[in-house]
Amino acid sequence: MNLTHLPAAPQAGRIGIVHLGLGAFHRAHQAVYLERYRQRTGDTRWGVSSANLRASVGLVDALREAGYRYHVAEYADSQTLTLREIGVIEETLFSGRDAEGRWGRDRETLLARLAAPETRLVTLTVTEKGYFLNPASGELLADDPMIAADIATPTQPRTAPGILVEALARRRETGLPPFTVLSCDNMPDNGKRTRNAVVQLAERRDAALGEWIAAEVAFPCSMVDRIVPAMTAADFARLAELGVEDPNAVVGEAFAQWVVEDDFPQGRPDWAADGVEMVADVAPFETMKLRMLNGSHSLLAYLGAPEGIETVFEAVSRDDLRALLHRYMLEEAAPTLAMPEGTDLVAYADSLLARFANDSLRHRLHQIAMDGSQKLPQRWLQGSLARREAGQAAPCTALGLAAWIRYTAGRDRQGDAYPVDDPLASRFAELHARHGQDPEALVTAFLAMDDVVPPALAADAEYATAVLTAYRSLTEQGLDGALAALVRG
Repeated sequence: MNLTHLPAAPQAGRIGIVHLGLGAFHRAHQAVYLERYRQRTGDTRWGVSSANLRASVGLVDALREAGYRYHVAEYADSQTLTLREIGVIEETLFSGRDAEGRWGRDRETLLARLAAPETRLVTLTVTEKGYFLNPASGELLADDPMIAADIATPTQPRTAPGILVEALARRRETGLPPFTVLSCDNMPDNGKRTRNAVVQLAERRDAALGEWIAAEVAFPCSMVDRIVPAMTAADFARLAELGVEDPNAVVGEAFAQWVVEDDFPQGRPDWAADGVEMVADVAPFETMKLRMLNGSHSLLAYLGAPEGIETVFEAVSRDDLRALLHRYMLEEAAPTLAMPEGTDLVAYADSLLARFANDSLRHRLHQIAMDGSQKLPQRWLQGSLARREAGQAAPCTALGLAAWIRYTAGRDRQGDAYPVDDPLASRFAELHARHGQDPEALVTAFLAMDDVVPPALAADAEYATAVLTAYRSLTEQGLDGALAALVRG
């Protein structure tokens, strides 16, 4: 084992950043970049207050007990490991619902932190569903119970948009300039979508507040990239063998990328020397990553998980699935991208396949499969629509959509049940109960979900037929038969 220990985290600093969404990705990505910056410069002004909004309180309290310090293990492969201690998180808060159903244990502390003059930047990793936007239209889901509660009691917010609106309202009332809001979630135009959610919610509270946010608050876009699987008992055991007994540790790949639109009126860390790419327009990089990396991940998840394939590494070890990803990335995804001159998409595809084959990561396919209704419009369907409008075929995503429909039934090829973790899971269950014995009716019903599938794509008879044909191949012949049919087609 080639093990590298990086210097321990320096002493505590001040809080200049509030982060919403204290999870593994935040701790293994943004916090690592900030730790590099602090160690390089000695600048302690950009410490982080990190809040969980809906997950368990356990991690919040565990990090408090550990003095807010934890380890990140970065694997280039199973034999090459870098261990670093992270100390840039200065505070952890919980604003979700506890086991007794009570909301917002630390909510007032969080809002006060957001309203403090020292807070100049707010970052988010709350997943696509945490913005409460229709995935297809981008409109605020005003009828969602969580958003409805924020509309009814705006000073006691439960959602990320609601927390931002209340905090910005407090800053406006006291004459403080607004903080910058930086989404770090995998969504196209994530800054613009965050702005839409916040402004739409603010307008329902106070038209003047909505106008002020729209005019004064910066919402830069960003693209984030690092594979950070959920921790397993095997991961903790492997670290313990190296002398790291840390219940808050995170494991990820060695590769990391962060591309950020440079729009920070209240300032930001000078973190370009630490690997952050500051650009004028993130959109091409964002779309490239969503369609090629995340789109490939989703293909593996929905095709592989019901067949008993557990991880990305296991999936790409199969020649047929590896060939499928190569075909999808270069024949379907890459042609829909408008990249800066000199971008080598063939090399990018090859690098992704090499990363997927990292044998040190147990990136579970069921983890990737979560929240498909929120992810697939960006990862597959907008690109597929562009291809169809150009008169080109999209057989790989047609197969992927068929696999997703099969996945939402919640049973694998052996008939064993698994949970379908998606905001629309109950609707999926109803559709399968009603149409499960009629493939054509089932596929038609899923394609008619216009909050997931763009109506123009659903109305494309050739594409709909391709999805139905792929669904029948999957359910009647299994993965091997469906992949063979794709090759023949």
